[in-house]
Order: sequence, then structure tokens, then C-alpha cells
Amino acid sequence: MSAPQSGIAGGIGAPAQYDEQKRPITAGGFAKPGEAPVVFQDVTKAAGLSTWIHKMGVPEKKFIVETNGSGVCLIDYNNDGWLDIYLVNGASFDSLDGKEPAPHAALFRNNHDGTFTDVSKEAGVQNDRWGYGCSVADYDNDGWPDLYVGNYGLGRLYHNDHDGKFTDVAPKLGVALDNWHPGSTWGDYDGDGRLDLYVTGYVHFDRDNLPIAGTKAVGYAQCQYRGAAVNCGPRGLQGEGDHLFHQNADGTFTDVTAKAGVEDKDRYYGFATIFVDVNNDGKPDLVVGNDSEPNYLYINKGDGTFDDQSYVSGFALNKDGREIASMGIAAGDYENKGLISFYVTDFGDDYKVLFHNDGDASFTDVSYKVGVAQPTIPFVGWGDGFLDYDNDGWLDLFEVNGHVYPEVDQHDWGTTFAERPLLFHNIPDPNGKDRKFEYIKPVEGTGLADVIAARGAAFGDLFNDGKFDVIINPIDGPPALLRNVNADKHHWVEMKLIGNGKSPKDATTATVYLKANGLRMRQDVLSSGSYISANDPRPHFGLGDATDAGTAEIHWPSGKVESIKLPAVDQIYTIEEGAGITAAMCSGKPCPDFKSVKPEVPAAK
Repeated sequence: MSAPQSGIAGGIGAPAQYDEQKRPITAGGFAKPGEAPVVFQDVTKAAGLSTWIHKMGVPEKKFIVETNGSGVCLIDYNNDGWLDIYLVNGASFDSLDGKEPAPHAALFRNNHDGTFTDVSKEAGVQNDRWGYGCSVADYDNDGWPDLYVGNYGLGRLYHNDHDGKFTDVAPKLGVALDNWHPGSTWGDYDGDGRLDLYVTGYVHFDRDNLPIAGTKAVGYAQCQYRGAAVNCGPRGLQGEGDHLFHQNADGTFTDVTAKAGVEDKDRYYGFATIFVDVNNDGKPDLVVGNDSEPNYLYINKGDGTFDDQSYVSGFALNKDGREIASMGIAAGDYENKGLISFYVTDFGDDYKVLFHNDGDASFTDVSYKVGVAQPTIPFVGWGDGFLDYDNDGWLDLFEVNGHVYPEVDQHDWGTTFAERPLLFHNIPDPNGKDRKFEYIKPVEGTGLADVIAARGAAFGDLFNDGKFDVIINPIDGPPALLRNVNADKHHWVEMKLIGNGKSPKDATTATVYLKANGLRMRQDVLSSGSYISANDPRPHFGLGDATDAGTAEIHWPSGKVESIKLPAVDQIYTIEEGAGITAAMCSGKPCPDFKSVKPEVPAAK
């Protein structure tokens, strides 16, 4: 988000951009049909999602708690092999006070036919609190995915009861944090086979001491954006600390934040967070995006503690040495070099940052070099993801956008409250061996031309057709489901990984390298990502025109490494640690001629 007390977050103040119809580029710049490829179609209504409405505060957005919006999680809650959708909802002061009904979160069950059914009431996951983020993991290793929801107010840990219902066990297990904790992530940081939980803290929002401009609560700041009065924060407000919870043998959790070396002593404004192996040593590291403050990168030392390498790694600040208003974090190996890089969204009037992984947990801001900086400056970015939308074997970039101040629509500032998404195609740099990102122009009437006040976004193969789709949770409106209709006929493979007990059952933080189509591609099983959301946990690989599915090298969280030759393209494989391929799905159904494939353990290097 922004920092109105000090002007514009990022502070570079780029000139406004307009299209040929004199519309702000954030809500214009469309191509006519035939002038650009159609990549996504909005199928929200046809899918049965358009009747659910997100709500966050009042339209005027008088306080920061009303502006940030909520995440969305992809979760196969009933273990039928099809991803379901969990949309977090907000609230209002009136709903908290019982003066109006509480907005409900929604769990939409995938019907396998392109439609979804709202089952949130019977599932018991409506939340009825002021919701922000979510993450997905099988924390108790029972084979069923569970759901953590971060709120303003007590957080929830929804345990999957295996019968289509969930039970909130957060108070019982010791993870029901109060006040404002939006982001969360899961990973077995100490290698005991049990998933641990990290939760970010944002602002300590006190309803008895509201952050009103000119008052002591905001240091008597006037809280203006381009000279107009807006809501205050986050700068100038008290932050809320982050927490690391270690899972005990009995299933309860203990707060080990200080002991593990990840204490947020300065109480930065935390948003997105991800457990992922940054330095390829087989241990999950911890990444935290902080709003208008330096980002955190904690490297796992392997002894139950972390080393804070935020600054020395280059991840804390952008290339100009400035903190950014980090909202969403996308993690991906966009160069196919086996290294995880991070794309971090930011406020408008500033470019969005691609932190290139140089190896040894060192990062370089290459945003201008790869072509994502200039086009993103006018937009206020939120959810983001690396996804190979055309299955050519190279990860592309998708970003959703939306302003935080409704006041922008009352001024000719070249920006809008509702904004369209951005898509970048991964291409070779014509002047060298590096990769670049090519901006894909939105065709009017298609998904990329949706002008909405977006916040959370999740990316996954929702229709089990091998193409990655996008589900967006906006602020104060219905969701948007963008189905991938790109014209390519490229091949692909996906994998559902199952740990054997030495690894967590859902294989969270496992890394897969697929050698196919002349490439060595990397995907990771992650519990969180984007803006306080969770993507498809199944590693997905585009194969281009190759008809050989290649060989997968799986690095399990237990430390075991297995190699498996995949028998065919265009299939979703279930792979169990130590047992190999145990099932396969073709066109959304079990493959009729499936034969199991045993893994091989590669020779020690």
C-alpha cells in the first residue's frame, strides 16, 4: 500500500499515461479483436461464481483496514483431484458490532464440468470475521488439506474433517493470533516431518484509537495523496509483529519466533510470506514482503534457526536502495537455471521489482533489464504469479492491480480505482542469452481487459486441461475467473506429490526438476504465494511440442532424491515418496491404461 504521510510510496512520481481514447492506461489501452492474441476469457458467470460478493468496510475507505482486500486459495478439499476455490471475505465495523450481517467467505466446490457450487456453509468455513489472507497445507499429515485464514481479529486454522466439513482448531492448537495478521505460510523448517506455521503481522489497528488525520494516533500527519485527503497508513502507525509457530509432536504449536531468529523487532508491515528453498540446500528458507519497509529473507541454518540475510542478499531493497510497498510475491525459476527468483508487486508511480536469483542466496533487481519495470509504473499491483500460460516451458508473469484510494476517480491523475491486469510473456533477449518479458496487450472483451479493483489472485489448472487459469478476489465485488484459452497446442505434465511420513504428507516445499524438451525446469510445492493467497500445489511443466514427457528429479523435504521417467505427456501424475507413480489422470479422469512406475534413487554426486 501507499504511505500518504510522505507523499507517494516509492516516490518516483512518473507522468500519467493515457490511451488513444484519453482513458488512463490503468483502465484502457485495449487491442481490437485480431490485433493481439486472446489468452484469457472471463468465465465467472458461467462458472457460477458471480453471485458471491466481497465486502471490505464502506466504499469511502476511511481507514486502512478497509483498503487492502483479501486473498484466495486453491484447495482440493475433498481429494477428488479437482481444485476447489476458497475466497476470503472482509467485513465492516457495523458487521463486527452486530449491526449488519457478517460477509461470508466462500468455498466453491469444483463440479468437474466448468461450474462451481458454494458449499461454505455446510463446510463450516464462512469465517464471519474480517478476513484477509489464507494458506493451504496438510498440517497434521492425515492426507487431507487444511486451511489457515488470517484476519483482523482472531485467525483460524480450519482442520479438514474428511467429510466435507472443517473445524476451527486455532485456539486449541495455540495459533489464534489476535489483531491484524494477513499472511501465512507452511514449511517443515527443522526437518522433523511436521509442518510449521509462519504468520505475518501488519498494522496494530486499535478501534479505540482510530488513525484519523491530524490526530495523535498518526503523529498529527495530514495523510494526503497528491494533495487530496485519504485514509492514513501504514507509515506512522504501530506495526504488528510476525510469528513462527513450531509444531509439536502432539499437534499443538509453540511460538518460537525469537528462538529461531526470525523476530520482527521493528514490527514492519508484513503482507505475503513464503517458505521456499532459496539456496538449493534442501531446507526451506523464509521470505517476507513488508509494505513500505525493507523485505525479509531468512536463510535456514539447518539447526532450527535462521540467518537474517535480508540486506546482504539484496532482497530487502530495490536497485535504488529504496524500500517498496511489497504486496504480492511470485516465486519461480523463470530462466530454467534451477534458481528461485521473486517478482514483488508495489504501489503505483513506482515500478514492480523482479529480484533475480544470482545463486548463493544473492539477488539483483533486474526489473528494467527484463522489461517489466516501465509498463507497471502506473499500476497499483497486488496478486502476482509465475505461470507458463502457453506451455512452452518458460514461466510467464501475471499481475493483478487496483488502487487503494477511491479519491483517484475524482481527479484527472491518469489512474483509476479499478484497474486491469498485466500479462508478460517470457521470451529470449534478442541481444543476448538472458530472458526478457514481453508485454501482452489486452484484447477488449477478454479477461485481460477486466477493469476491477483486484487484490488476491491464485493460479492453477482449475479445469484439469493442462492450462493455468487465474482466479481473482477483488475488493467490494464478485470474483473474476479467467480461463486460459490460449491457442497453443503444446504438451504438458503435472504432478501431485505425496510424502511418506519422513516428508510432510502433502510434500510442502518439495522441489521438482523436470528434464524435458531440451530444458531443465524447476517447480516447487508451496503453501502460499501471490498476495496472501495460495496457488495450485501441483508442479506443472509446459513441454512445448515435445512428445517425450521427460524425467522428473524429485527432492523430497526428507532429503531423499528420486528420479522417475514419466511415461506420457498431457497427464496428471500422482507420485508417492518411495513408491513412484501410483495414479494418473487423463482429460480429468483416471487414465485407462495406467501402469505404475517405480522411482530410481540417483547415484550420489
